[in-house]
Formats: sequence, C-alpha cells, structure tokens
Amino acid sequence: MKSKRHSKILEVITSNVVSTQEELMQTLIDQGFDVTQATISRDIREMGIVKVQTATGEYRYTTTAKERDAKIPVRFTTIFSEVVTEVDCAKNLVVVKCHTGMANAVCAALDTMEWDEIVGTISGDDTFLIIMRDDHGAQTMTARLKLIGK
Repeated sequence: MKSKRHSKILEVITSNVVSTQEELMQTLIDQGFDVTQATISRDIREMGIVKVQTATGEYRYTTTAKERDAKIPVRFTTIFSEVVTEVDCAKNLVVVKCHTGMANAVCAALDTMEWDEIVGTISGDDTFLIIMRDDHGAQTMTARLKLIGK
C-alpha cells in the first residue's frame, strides 16, 4: 500500500499545485487512501519532497528528483518522448514499450544516464525492461519516465 500511496503522491504533486499537507491528504482520501497528517508528513520526508516557491510567489510541493531530471540531456528526452508509447511497472520491474525497432536505442540512451537506482536493463525490439532494486523504486521511476514522455 505504501508504494501505491507514494506513486499517487508523485502523480498528484506533479500534475497539481499542492501547497499544504492538508491539501495532499484530502486529495489522497478522495482517491480512496486511508491516510493521516502524520502519514503524509512521513511520506514527504521519505520521498524527498520539498516545498518551493513558484515564479508567481506561491509555494508548492515538488520532488528533488524533478530538479535532477531538469539536468537530463536533451538527447535522452528527445529520443524518449518521440519513441516511447507506454510506461508501466510490475513489482520491481519497469516495462517501457516503444515504436517497433526503437527499444534498443532508447534503452541504450537510458543506460548512459547511469542512474544508481537502476540495477540493469534488457532490451527487445519494441519493449525494454528496467530492473529496479525494489517496488518503490519501480513506481518512482515509472512516474519520472511518464513525466519525461510528456
């Protein structure tokens, strides 16, 4: 349940402006999660979520991973967004589906990123697999890759 909640938190804060723990808690409750303010506070700390000031002066939650993703080479972002059709996860595995014949190129570009949380990758013709250390890592990577693909 924790990994599902963390994945939902990432989804919520990346697609909405969330400025308080109460807003985040209510959104999760509305989506069927049984959470308390203490749970939200602990999740925020564990996930490395921080509150930043936007250009308009408002405050919102964001992930430290988002700051790191801003440094992703344009080459990877371009290849990924043009070729990838779907990203999903199962347990500690992230499955990335691509246009026919392109999985190896995207997988090779991902390998050059040298992300420590990735144990390894394996590529086929139109799909590649990312092996993560644990379920939470797979859910987090799935959310990150979906953001890149937008």
